Amino acid sequence: MRKKVSNKELLTQSYDFTLPSELIADYPANPRDHAKLLVYNRADDTITHAYFYDLEKFLPKECALIFNNTKVIKARLFGHKASGGKMELLINRPLNAVDINVYIRGKVKEQTEIFFDENLMARVTKRNDDGSREVNFFLEEKLLRFEDLLPIIDKIGHIPLPPYIQREDEQADANEYQSVFAKEAGAVAAPTASLHFTPDLHKKITQNYKHAYITLHVGSGTFKPVEAEIITQHPMHSEYYEISNEAKAILDSDIPIVSVGTTSTRTIEFYAKHGKIQKGEANLFLHPGNTPSRVNHLLTNFHLPKSTLLMLVASFVGLQKTQELYKEAIKNNYRFYSYGDAMLIL
Repeated sequence: MRKKVSNKELLTQSYDFTLPSELIADYPANPRDHAKLLVYNRADDTITHAYFYDLEKFLPKECALIFNNTKVIKARLFGHKASGGKMELLINRPLNAVDINVYIRGKVKEQTEIFFDENLMARVTKRNDDGSREVNFFLEEKLLRFEDLLPIIDKIGHIPLPPYIQREDEQADANEYQSVFAKEAGAVAAPTASLHFTPDLHKKITQNYKHAYITLHVGSGTFKPVEAEIITQHPMHSEYYEISNEAKAILDSDIPIVSVGTTSTRTIEFYAKHGKIQKGEANLFLHPGNTPSRVNHLLTNFHLPKSTLLMLVASFVGLQKTQELYKEAIKNNYRFYSYGDAMLIL
């Protein structure tokens, strides 16, 4: 564990970098496991360039993998007000059974009603300081619980592709922007390190290694850049998590853990640092001043400048090495962000 943190490591500006636009992946590798894999071994400070289908060659012989089995919902909805004005609504997260936190493109007051296909209607109940709103959804005047809303938006909604993918969602994204082991509906962003697994590779890895699943419903806050000058002043977003009994047994053991993705890492570390509670709200911010205590190895994608995800990577290897690894990836034309390539930190 790194102990001394430099002032530079706490400056948001230190996590900025320039990425050629052609390295932003608009579509995933095909097949999924043909994405590139940069392997960084901390023990001997070496970098190896490989492909994701080579993953098993690099995994420690004794380790357990933790996967996030959240499922992306079709959270982007297009509708209109009673006046006919077009509206776009992005579901962020349920606050309870009926109150849903959303983002709405366009000006709306409290009690504004937005109408969608399939007789679905949303009524704005509150405006929050961060620009988000709270709404209730209704089907023909009947107040809907979140679990009853899901099959309706699955029909009429759109996959909420990240803002840096400059295209509309396509039919293929319903499968591509979803892990092959997605199970628990509730995320509005995919746990992207998971997207590289094909059914065959996932089956092979899980047959050969101890493993378990946690659930973290990824919110849109995962894309929010850090705007504070000092990273520790950033108000970290909160996301619902749940840890299975199988995962708990691994987390409570001393077996080395390979965390599949930053979302799994946030969940594991929140559990380890906050009383080993199996479900609730996680708002852990990992960075060089708050390093991992349970996760040993990280499998991840390449992340946005000034993002909490990039700072999470630096919590494993420090700012300077993170910068070096990203420069190496750019030099070797790795593809970045959600549909991009992967990195394994050993």
